[in-house]
Amino acid sequence: MDVGLLARLQFALTIGFHYIYPPLSIGLGMMLVVIEAMSLGSKDPLYHQMARFFTRIFGLVFAIGVATGIVMEFEFGTNWAAYSRFVGDVFGSALAAEGLFAFFLESGFLALLLFGWDRIGPRLHLLSTVAVCLGAHFSAIWIIVANSWMQTPAGYHVVADAAGRPRAEITDFWAVVFNPSSVDRLLHTIAAAWATGAFFVLSIAAYYLLKRRHETFARASMRIGLALATVAALASIATGDLSARLVARYQPEKFAAMEGVMKASAPAGLHILGWVDGANQRVVGLEIPGLLSRMIAGDASAAIPGVQSFPLGDLPPLNATFQAFHVMVAIGMTLAALIACGLIYLPKGRLFRTRWLLWSFVGAVVGPQIANQLGWATAEIGRQPWIVYRVMRTIDGLSPVVGSSHVIFSLVLFTLVYTLLFVLFLYLLNEEIQHGPLAEDHPGEERHRA
Repeated sequence: MDVGLLARLQFALTIGFHYIYPPLSIGLGMMLVVIEAMSLGSKDPLYHQMARFFTRIFGLVFAIGVATGIVMEFEFGTNWAAYSRFVGDVFGSALAAEGLFAFFLESGFLALLLFGWDRIGPRLHLLSTVAVCLGAHFSAIWIIVANSWMQTPAGYHVVADAAGRPRAEITDFWAVVFNPSSVDRLLHTIAAAWATGAFFVLSIAAYYLLKRRHETFARASMRIGLALATVAALASIATGDLSARLVARYQPEKFAAMEGVMKASAPAGLHILGWVDGANQRVVGLEIPGLLSRMIAGDASAAIPGVQSFPLGDLPPLNATFQAFHVMVAIGMTLAALIACGLIYLPKGRLFRTRWLLWSFVGAVVGPQIANQLGWATAEIGRQPWIVYRVMRTIDGLSPVVGSSHVIFSLVLFTLVYTLLFVLFLYLLNEEIQHGPLAEDHPGEERHRA
C-alpha cells in the first residue's frame, strides 16, 4: 500500500482518538469554574457537591487525553521526518510554548483541583480550578497557532540547512502567532469545546431525571449546562461565519470544495445538501441561488472563484471536504434547535418532565464530538495536497526511510491500544455516572454509593 496514505491514515486515527478529550476537558473546565464560583458565592452545598462530582470526571478525561496525545509527537519524527525538519523552527516554538505556558500550568494545579477539597480553602481551590481551566485553553491556543500556520503561513522565510535542504525559519514570532487564520479558528474551536462540555453535563443530568435519581442535582446541572450551551451555540455560529469568510479569502480552493462551487467564476448558490460528482465537477442537491455570494460578498450577483479556477493537482478531495463541512453544519444547527427547545421548555420546569426532550439531550452528547471531528477533517482534508499551504506538499513531508510495512504495524498497534483505552474510558465514566454524586460531598443528602 501507499506509504503516504498509510501515514496519513495513522495520523488521522491517532488525532481522531485524541481529539475526543481536549474539547471535553476545555468545556468541563469552564463548567467547573462556573459551578465553583456559584458554590462560593451562594454557599449552597448542592453546587459544592456538583463541583466535586464533575471534577472526578474531569480528572478521568484529563488522564486519558494526556495518554492519547503522546503518540502524535513521536509520529512527527517517525513518519513525517522531512516535514519536521522543514518546520522544526516554527512548530517547535509553538509546542514549546504549549509545554511552558499551558501543560505546566494545567498539570501543576491539577493535584490541588483533584485532591485539595479538604486541604485548602474554597477560594484557593477555585483559583486552582481557574488555573487548570486556563491551562487547557492555553494548550488549545498554541496547538491552533501551530496548525493555523500550516493553513496560512506567515512570519518566516526559507533557508538552507547544513545539508542544503530547505528549512522554514522564523523572522517574526508574533506574525507566526497571529497568522491570518489563528484567531478566528481559535475562537471557533473554543466555542465548540464549550458546547462539548455543556452537552456532556446536559446528557448526564437528563439521564438522572429520566431515571428519577439525584433530581435536585440534575435540575441545577441542566440549568447551568443549558446556559453555557446557549453561549457556546451563539459563539459557534458567529465564529463559524468568520472562519468561512477567512477560508474564502486565504484558501479559495478549500472554500470552493467546502461549498461545492464548481464554475470558474460566477455568482454562487448555497448548497444545503448534495453529492459532489468530482469527475464531471457538478453538485447534485438542494441549492439556494445567489445566497453564498450574498453571505461572502454582500451581493447575490458577486462572482466567487470555483473549483475550475484552480489546477487539478492543487485541489483537495472534493466530495469528502464538501460532506465533512455540510454534516458538521447540519449537526451544529440541530444542536442549536435542541438548545432552543430546552430554553422554551425551561419555564415552570417543563424541561424536567418532557421525556422526549430529555432523551434527546441524553443522545446529543455525541453531537458536538462528531461535529468537532468533522470540523477538523474539513480543515485538514480541505488543505490537501499541501501539508503547509502552498509551501510544502504532503507527499514531500514523509520520512524517506519508513516503509509501508512499518506504518501498517504501528497503525494496527495504535488501533488496538487506543480501542482499549477508549473502552476503559467508557467503563470508568459509566461507573462514575452510575454511582452519581457522593453523599459525603453533600452531608444533607442520602448516601448513594453502595
